[in-house]
Amino acid sequence: MTNIRKSHPLFKIINDSLIDLPAPSNISSWWNFGSLLGICLAIQILTGLFLAMHYTSDTTTAFQSVTHICRDVNYGWILRYLHANGASMFFICLFLHVGRGLYYGSYM
Repeated sequence: MTNIRKSHPLFKIINDSLIDLPAPSNISSWWNFGSLLGICLAIQILTGLFLAMHYTSDTTTAFQSVTHICRDVNYGWILRYLHANGASMFFICLFLHVGRGLYYGSYM
């Protein structure tokens, strides 16, 4: 009896592209940080655009615009926290990505 993930047409496509991926065996979990950098950068750009729609940089109204974002904008508080924590996550992934490159000597 064959395995259903290798015999069913729909599951076979998913199996060939995700589970039995033809990748080298020496790729470890350290190689995920490049794609995580892309995701973090996309989150930073999107949340930054949405926050910039409501932020004013005038010195007298800057704090009021931040409180407006947190209180009056739908899910504005989560946009603000995603943007702040996404920046920290971006730099953590960046340092780990560069560190992996230095460790494995893939900079040459």
